[in-house]
Amino acid sequence: MSAASKLLIFGGIALAVFGMLYGLHYALFVEHQTLDRMGGSLATAFTNAADRHMSEAHTAIAAYGATRYDYVRQVDVHSHWIGLAMLMIVLGVAIDHVAFGDRIRFWIALTLLVGSLVFPLGVLLQSESHGAAFASATAIVGAAIVTVALAAVVVGFARQSG
Repeated sequence: MSAASKLLIFGGIALAVFGMLYGLHYALFVEHQTLDRMGGSLATAFTNAADRHMSEAHTAIAAYGATRYDYVRQVDVHSHWIGLAMLMIVLGVAIDHVAFGDRIRFWIALTLLVGSLVFPLGVLLQSESHGAAFASATAIVGAAIVTVALAAVVVGFARQSG
């Protein structure tokens, strides 16, 4: 087993465990309160709208939107970490068949690991600071790193079959 293969398999396992633990923490300690806030905001909005208190209804709808924004990103974070981890494990089994030298395969594996950490981290930062350019840039850079690494794998497989 090559260094690239080990990095992808063991890095993927570690990332999957981390993503699952993060998801478990979120489900046990945060999710129910978040869903309660979302439901409460909607109920308040509908009650205020029925009572023709439109400014309060709009405020409650805005609170719902902000809470939902956080909720979606929190769920995305743990699912992206786990999904990217599974991809890394599968590629770890196949990386030795990519038509590049050991050193380039290792750099592809390392790039994929870094991108798989940075991309969901950027999504997590988005939930902490709505609209922050740094958080969005982190997610975009992480996604681009993953894309470049996967493109290199595709090129390596294409070279192998050609």
